[in-house]
Amino acid sequence: MVQGSFKRQVEVGRVVLINHGPDTNKLAVIVDIIDHKRALIDGPSTGVSRQPLSYKRLTLTNLVIKGLPRNAGQTAVKKAFEKNDIAGSWAKSAWAQKLAQRQVRANLSDFDRFKIQKLKNKVNQC
Repeated sequence: MVQGSFKRQVEVGRVVLINHGPDTNKLAVIVDIIDHKRALIDGPSTGVSRQPLSYKRLTLTNLVIKGLPRNAGQTAVKKAFEKNDIAGSWAKSAWAQKLAQRQVRANLSDFDRFKIQKLKNKVNQC
């Protein structure tokens, strides 16, 4: 197989991040490839139901569950997900930490932003 410059291939067992819809920023696993525009995903450990989803709504991660059979059931996907500690590997990645930091900043109140501004001003004056 010619790989070229792409490092992340669409394959069964590839862990994906959902970037649109009600399950935004949740992890799921590609269970089957439907066609060139859609894949069947499942995320029993993250609360994502088994559903076909367009590649436009998915972002491929570097994480892969090796040896996951095509059209694996929900229990098999859950076992493989937990066995490979996908959630732990994802939490350690810089990508996940950046998303978490964005979420924290988005949830700040007006007063919290004011306090941060004052601290930044104090640091910059020194």
